[in-house]
Amino acid sequence: MDDYVIRGMAADNQVRFFAARTRNLVETARQKHNTSPVVTAALGRLLTAGAMMGTMCKNDTDLITLQIRCTGPIKGLVVTADARADVKGYAFHGDVMLPPSPAGKLDVGAAVEGGVLTVIKDLGMKEPYSGQTQLVTGEIAEDLTYYFAESEQIPTSVALGVLMNRDNTVRQAGGFIIQMMPFAQEELIDALETNLKDFSSVTSHLDRGETPEDLIAALFKGYDFKIEDRIPARYFCNCSRERVKRAVISLGKEELDAMINDGEPVEVNCHFCNSHYTFSVEELEELRRQADQRP
Repeated sequence: MDDYVIRGMAADNQVRFFAARTRNLVETARQKHNTSPVVTAALGRLLTAGAMMGTMCKNDTDLITLQIRCTGPIKGLVVTADARADVKGYAFHGDVMLPPSPAGKLDVGAAVEGGVLTVIKDLGMKEPYSGQTQLVTGEIAEDLTYYFAESEQIPTSVALGVLMNRDNTVRQAGGFIIQMMPFAQEELIDALETNLKDFSSVTSHLDRGETPEDLIAALFKGYDFKIEDRIPARYFCNCSRERVKRAVISLGKEELDAMINDGEPVEVNCHFCNSHYTFSVEELEELRRQADQRP
């Protein structure tokens, strides 16, 4: 089944919601980075959040970046997404192995404990907007819930999940984000809190063959809801040889001279998709000439 994000309004426009199925894009990330199960779960959760938060952007050129830096063994995660739900990301250490949590699940909290979550929004302004909060649990969904409350002052509920097969491929992945409007009534808030308590995990619903639409129907049981958009989601890296050339030129003349004097080809790797770009000494010399022509 295809990955996608839905977004819309519910309960007489008192709530806005996002929900996603992301199994394919999380599995693509696992394959590209050869991540261990616990890293796949952590990165998959952040990718799912990124896909949904990307669709909050108004313009196609807007970008949102989620960064986690932590003392846990993963050390960090980076995810970037756009308004089209194109998302990419990587973990600082992709081979981390940990014993299961006391509940017998992948222990994402232990892998991502002790650090900060930074959300950077590049909306085409002179400077990107940046908000930062301490990691609360390392479970990522709870940390994003805290971020929305502290940095954006929006009462929010975030749920994210990644379920693995025995062969360590991704079985299910998805999530939802529910945000209360300022005029939301207490009666509605109480009802949603009850529905959230009765809601089992996202992946258990998806594993029963339910869709993001079904998740929203269960969460807003007894209330109206309207789906305004259904956006295909995918793992997508826009790196290319030309983009990498521009990045190499931007290193500056001294750095290019040093690489040329080494007399060896230079390999540049993309963190997001693990593509490798090799430049011969002759190509480096040409890039050096192009650097000379820059103002």
